[in-house]
Amino acid sequence: MIGDMALRLAMVNGKARDTAALGRFWAQALDWTVFSDRPGATAVGPAGFTWPDPDALCLDFIAVPDPSTVHGRLHLDLATGSAAHQAELVARLRDLGATPADVGQGDVAWTVLADPEGNVFCVLEPRDVYRDTGPIAALVVDCADPPAMARFWGGALDWTVHESTGDFARLRSPGGTGPFLEFLRTSGTRAWWNRLHADLLPYPREAQKAEVGRLHSLGATDADVGQGDVAWRVLADPEGNEFCVLAH
Repeated sequence: MIGDMALRLAMVNGKARDTAALGRFWAQALDWTVFSDRPGATAVGPAGFTWPDPDALCLDFIAVPDPSTVHGRLHLDLATGSAAHQAELVARLRDLGATPADVGQGDVAWTVLADPEGNVFCVLEPRDVYRDTGPIAALVVDCADPPAMARFWGGALDWTVHESTGDFARLRSPGGTGPFLEFLRTSGTRAWWNRLHADLLPYPREAQKAEVGRLHSLGATDADVGQGDVAWRVLADPEGNEFCVLAH
């Protein structure tokens, strides 16, 4: 439930050439439904989802002319309950149009795939920590300083830090529901595509201006991604990852 939180992670926003096709892929991949499909924008969420659901996370795909120019450091990790489930899910995703991806992972227990527009994601082997997250185990962000990012995002969302080391940090909503938000130390320039960012929804929705001010005080900065005159505010976290504070 919302509780006293003033900001909620409401959506993961992705850029795409064909939003309807990518939305259908992810709806089938996660056993979700398409709850909004309009020209240039397709949103998917759990069965019965009605925007804005106070508890559920959804995915929203927005058309852009050239998605390859959009840069992001966030990817999805999908949860599985058993080795058989992992194998079945990977096979089903391949049938839906996912392809194997090599990001230098080597011989690992999880499977790295790319969706039909090239966005890399992982299908994890069974892990007890993700037993109750739903189909999305975690939103994973590459970064230089995981503890600092955990402090910023923990303050931004009022999420609980479950683990924090020099190389890795993990947060989750205080109610212990939904996916984790994780930060992984990386170095160098990444060669694969992910065009995802977080959309945050204020409660009450009229609190957008106050919440933007609070995020500035935590270290966020204004960002210009060519959005023009829009109702939402585009910000960047202390490592430059863009995110939006919605107005509705």
